[in-house]
Amino acid sequence: MTIHLETQSDLEEAVQALVKRDPRLKPVLATAGMPALRRREPGFTGLAHIVCGQQLSTASAAAIWGRLSDAFDPFDHEAVGRARTDRLGRLGLSAAKIKTLKHLAREITAERLNLDVLAEEDADAAHHTLISLPGIGPWTADVYLLFCLGHGDAWPAGDAVKKREGVIAGEANAVLNNVAVAKRLGVKEKMPARKKPGPSP
Repeated sequence: MTIHLETQSDLEEAVQALVKRDPRLKPVLATAGMPALRRREPGFTGLAHIVCGQQLSTASAAAIWGRLSDAFDPFDHEAVGRARTDRLGRLGLSAAKIKTLKHLAREITAERLNLDVLAEEDADAAHHTLISLPGIGPWTADVYLLFCLGHGDAWPAGDAVKKREGVIAGEANAVLNNVAVAKRLGVKEKMPARKKPGPSP
């Protein structure tokens, strides 16, 4: 069953279930407090936003995204598909990111990629669909599933901040079993987590 975190209440319920399942999370929650539900726009716009932020600082990514989204009205796959490569480059996009966005635009236009259908797929199927696209790695796929779709089975394990800080004193695997598993605590056996991806975009 596909579980989406649609409201702050959904998130809080899931966090409390995780704390109950793994007591090591209790001091983390006490120190950090309850996280806020962070959602981004789904579809091409949301995925393009994440692509723009690949391997960049938050400030740099925000600046490039601001220029890019302001340059097109509306900002959608058709506009990006029509845009000249040199124009996209002047807005701050690298050649690799331009190639990725152009490919996404073509796939959506040709109806080979349907992000609405993908939103209803289970985590592994949606993840596989996304990482099969050029320029979309595990981190980008999971960030899209988590923040744009509120997918309970997504966890961007390759995130640079988590790697630097170390989740639960370096024990990242303790929480790789994700929020949706906690929401399904009626299931006696823990679901296996996906293999932890590397730091690719």
